[in-house]
Amino acid sequence: MAPPIELTTSQQFEIERFSRAIDATIDPDQLRQIAKQLLQAWHTQKAATDWVMRQQLDQPFGNRDHD
Repeated sequence: MAPPIELTTSQQFEIERFSRAIDATIDPDQLRQIAKQLLQAWHTQKAATDWVMRQQLDQPFGNRDHD
């Protein structure tokens, strides 16, 4: 089993920042906006991860260590 992916300190702070914004928000419209921002960020990250994985898979085995 692969080791778990650990978040950087910057990522942990970003999570805390969004968590505090969510906790402090009473307005349902603001909560919806935050949820949409998080959804956009999640899908952007997923697309970037998928792109990197495709790039790695498309490279010949001998060239993977040179990038």
